[in-house]
Amino acid sequence: MASWVLFRGCGLRILPAALPRPRSGIPPAASLKPLRRRRLLSSTSCLCCSVGLAGRRDWALRVSAPLQVAPLEEGSTMGSGVKEEAFDPGTPPPFGLAQIRAAVPRHCWVKDPWRSMSYVVRDVVVVFGLAVAAAYLNNWIMWPLYWIAQGTMFWALFVLGHDCGHGSFSNNPKLNSVVGHLLHSSILVPYHGWRISHRTHHQNHGHVENDESWHPLSEKLYGSLNAVTRKLRFTLPFPMFAYPFYLCSRSPGKSGSHFHPSSDLFVPNEKKDVITSTVCWATMVVILAGLTCLMGPIQMLKLYGIPYWIFVMWLDLVTYLHHHGLEEKLPWYRGKEWSYLRGGLTTLDRDYGWLNNIHHDIGTHVIHHLFPQIPHYHLVETEAAKPILGKYYREPVKSGPLPFHLFGVLMTSLGCDHFVSDIGDVVYYQTDPRLNGASEAK
Repeated sequence: MASWVLFRGCGLRILPAALPRPRSGIPPAASLKPLRRRRLLSSTSCLCCSVGLAGRRDWALRVSAPLQVAPLEEGSTMGSGVKEEAFDPGTPPPFGLAQIRAAVPRHCWVKDPWRSMSYVVRDVVVVFGLAVAAAYLNNWIMWPLYWIAQGTMFWALFVLGHDCGHGSFSNNPKLNSVVGHLLHSSILVPYHGWRISHRTHHQNHGHVENDESWHPLSEKLYGSLNAVTRKLRFTLPFPMFAYPFYLCSRSPGKSGSHFHPSSDLFVPNEKKDVITSTVCWATMVVILAGLTCLMGPIQMLKLYGIPYWIFVMWLDLVTYLHHHGLEEKLPWYRGKEWSYLRGGLTTLDRDYGWLNNIHHDIGTHVIHHLFPQIPHYHLVETEAAKPILGKYYREPVKSGPLPFHLFGVLMTSLGCDHFVSDIGDVVYYQTDPRLNGASEAK
């Protein structure tokens, strides 16, 4: 440092641009070697890059090249213009689940049933208030606004029932079951059937074959689909209406129904739960049929039918984008390469702008997937764990007041994320160029 100051102070010519200025905390000069211009350094050479002095070049580590180069983060370039090598998300993380858990503030694990119920009361009041206001005004200018608002509130009710299914609503299983049934049955979701399959999704997240929700199709399975099924699965708006059909018959390559107690989804001791939820679902259908006879089909379509499909679109959009749509391809796992931690780290957070609070911060999804027992009202506070995750956490794009940017992300992903290889324990999405629009998206 002293020599550099001397050069500057005496007006002498300073070192060439290829040699960055010395910094404190550097290794001895004898251990380093001059940098060569235009050489792209690997991640193992970051130390030498930062000091830029002379010495021996000894690359002891070799990092495998990732599938795709990730964009550099701010602050990752040095004065010499040398850039860090891309991060490979398919490599095992250098931390464990216990380290992440320890970074989450203790109070985030506390479940407050009174606070949870307050959100239920709030949302139910809003739902009934919107319905009464819409029926009273009965104005075709206001109906579209009502449909969007009410469909969004139906989605909020689903998220609260989702907390019940995870046991993060309260420590009382009976309370969780009663509230979960009331909330989910009101929007035509079989509570226990969904709860069990969603548990399977969390326990196997990121696994090609064993995951349950929006898991990738293998190349062989994709090739077996007829042209109509492929179009429906990957062409908007059809994937956004998939949820009711998934409840009845699951995803391609899997069989069973969320309504049938003998489905492959369930084990024998879960049959009574599934029957209970199916009966509750059927009761709601009867109630809706009775209201249709009382008020007329058009009025029921406006009050309930269209908001229901808006809710379905929200559910499909959010659940899809929490596992797809990153420009940098994320890995899916099989066999010994899969672990609960590695699978959970392939999930994504999303920002929904003003809607974050309305649908109970479901966009904070990575920590939720790893620790689903954390109540939704503490999820935002789990950001304390981000430093542990490091580059395995992908900061979501900041949304405006409304998350219109996500529709572009959705279209791009549906255009290029079609199937994964039949072989390999760490695989990435591939594109079918024959599918309409795939070549442009790619």
